[in-house]
Amino acid sequence: MKNYKFTLILLFLLLGAISANAQTNMEEFMAKWESSRAFTLEAIETMPNELLDYKPHDSAMSFKEQITHIGGAMASICQGFLLGEEMGFDHEAKPQTKEEMSTFINQCYNYGKKTIASLSQQEMDEEIDSFAGKITRRQMVGLVDDHTTHHRGAAISYIRANGIQPPAFRGL
Repeated sequence: MKNYKFTLILLFLLLGAISANAQTNMEEFMAKWESSRAFTLEAIETMPNELLDYKPHDSAMSFKEQITHIGGAMASICQGFLLGEEMGFDHEAKPQTKEEMSTFINQCYNYGKKTIASLSQQEMDEEIDSFAGKITRRQMVGLVDDHTTHHRGAAISYIRANGIQPPAFRGL
């Protein structure tokens, strides 16, 4: 049984690596971006209102803070490192309800989508100084995507920790 589980894990990792390498153009990335948005919104919808402040440990962010951090960091990074224009909303907002969280997440994803899609190939290849060192804007786009996945995964684990079936995984 252990070998079977190990083999499945390896297969999923391999498929993930193949999928990651297959994202070679903006159209494919934007399809993944929209899937990420939908997955995040499903997580918000799944968590009951009375558990929005749940956190597994005093040192952890709450569910609400995880979700808000996803959007705020996304917008901030897009503006600061990906040539984003004026946001038109407060990326430091602290939404309190599921409706406010969903609105905020949609604003952040819309801003990120507009910003990332507007980057030329030359701008994507350009090296920039960042908190992660000297990297290309393309790498920064990947960092935004990975950061979102990380914090959404934490939020989804909070859903599961409360005995609630989380939304099904969306990869592409």
